[in-house]
Amino acid sequence: MARHLITSALPYINGIKHLGNMVGSMLPADVYSRYLRQRGHDVLYICATDEHGTPAELAAKEQGLPVAEFCAQAHDAQKAVYDGFGLAFDHFGRSSSQQNAEITQHFARKLNENGFIEERAIRQVYSPADGRFLPDRYVEGTCPHCGYDKARGDQCENCTRVLDPTDLIDPRSAISGSTELEIRETKHLFLLQSKLQGEVEAWIDEVAEEWPHLASSIARKWLTEGLNDRSITRDLDWGVPVPADTWPELAAEGKVFYVWFDAPIEYIGSTKEWADENPAERDWKSWWYEPEGASDVRYTQFMAKDNVPFHSVMFPATEMGVREPWKKVDYLKSFNWLTYYGGKFSTSQKRGVFTDQALAILPADYWRYFLIANAPESDDASFTWEHFTATVNKDLADTLGNFVNRVLSFSKKRFGEEVPAGAAAGEAEQRLGGEIATLLAEYEAQMDSLQFRKAAAALRALWSAGNSYLEEKAPWLEIKQDPEAAALTLRTAMNLIHLYAVVSEPFIPSSAAAMRGAFQLADDAKTWVTADEARALDLLPSGTPFTVPPVLFAKLTDEDLETYKERFGGSEE
Repeated sequence: MARHLITSALPYINGIKHLGNMVGSMLPADVYSRYLRQRGHDVLYICATDEHGTPAELAAKEQGLPVAEFCAQAHDAQKAVYDGFGLAFDHFGRSSSQQNAEITQHFARKLNENGFIEERAIRQVYSPADGRFLPDRYVEGTCPHCGYDKARGDQCENCTRVLDPTDLIDPRSAISGSTELEIRETKHLFLLQSKLQGEVEAWIDEVAEEWPHLASSIARKWLTEGLNDRSITRDLDWGVPVPADTWPELAAEGKVFYVWFDAPIEYIGSTKEWADENPAERDWKSWWYEPEGASDVRYTQFMAKDNVPFHSVMFPATEMGVREPWKKVDYLKSFNWLTYYGGKFSTSQKRGVFTDQALAILPADYWRYFLIANAPESDDASFTWEHFTATVNKDLADTLGNFVNRVLSFSKKRFGEEVPAGAAAGEAEQRLGGEIATLLAEYEAQMDSLQFRKAAAALRALWSAGNSYLEEKAPWLEIKQDPEAAALTLRTAMNLIHLYAVVSEPFIPSSAAAMRGAFQLADDAKTWVTADEARALDLLPSGTPFTVPPVLFAKLTDEDLETYKERFGGSEE
């Protein structure tokens, strides 16, 4: 089986993320990783907190903590939330790690040796009130492209255009708010992306045809506009230091690498962290460096659309310029944005649901299923409590949860606590088996092609098929006339529950475990279901002991809906 390297965009360290961040990167990466593992592939899923740059320094300043201490605490807090969501990272690292620093400095030295880094004197924003140069996010102002008045000095989050602080209209210090800013000369390192444009274009032409249109169009737009040389150092106290053996003057001035230079390299750094903590594992370079074996690795990245330029153009250019055979992305799965009633999630305005709040309200599987079933793949998607409540009640509580409960409860009541034997499979069971095999093939096809909404629809159709079969056979009526026929129906339905437990695991791992745990099936090591097994529906033999699990999904009431809307600022306006 193939080896699959999977990364999701690194979440910034400055605070717990909202649901849009979860569905735009980490959750679909986890669903895909779980699916591939079940299908027998060798998978390495890597992520980390993005800890450098101005967001970390500003957040630490707000809390009155040293930045290193703030980042350590924030990393643990984020990791706890992701554990709560059931994200099965192989390693969740930190971009402030020594491993990342060493690899980042190695990349910089190699780029310099190959003529792709140049030291330039530039004019930069300086704040006398703060007594320091103000790099990127320390400067705020109005975007010159779209007029958004809260644009940052590195990127406008409204139109996603990458900026320099000097591009902003009416700039102000993010530290003091001072508008009395000066432009002074200072030296920085520049990555000469313009020299690498042709190589990046040729590579994009080769690999991007199978990418989602969103990702490939963003990459091509950037290349059409032309790659500009980009400053890769900043005047900050926190970051990967510029190595003194190569740039002694800049190192003496305390320059560090720009967060968007070292953050993608952390995918490699985090892999080395994982290997260092697990010495029995395969050498980390075998996932990333082709002479070590990475040529047999398929690398898939997950991210929201605002991260695409850095991953589709800038990081590949960096890898190419190093002139070493580092693994580049094969498939870039990009997402649009999840909005909250059509507007932005906002901590300050208390609008929207953040991931820690979500887990405090309802179990992770409610959120996992809803978010993936409504992933913003082709367009932006809007979260509303009305939609969330309807989806939970219809798909999870009624279609899946009710099926499990009614089958097991009725069988226990009429046939005891073992799977009944009953008659041999008849025409209805053969027809059902064929339908299940077809639906499972559709589910697999959509998962293989990373079409998550369509995969969720196929999974929901599998669940619905069980309900249709149960309504057709009506064991509550059969038992009055033909107990053997009713026992067959219930045995078949229990086999469906076991199948659902196996194939639903990528979406709802905790609930899948509860379904599988209902049966005391000896040596139940089944990781997936073949087409023939789906057609036969006999993996769960008669005589297997079972228990009735607690209700898998509680229905949400109108009162719940109103409570959530009031608490989180829900509005239909």
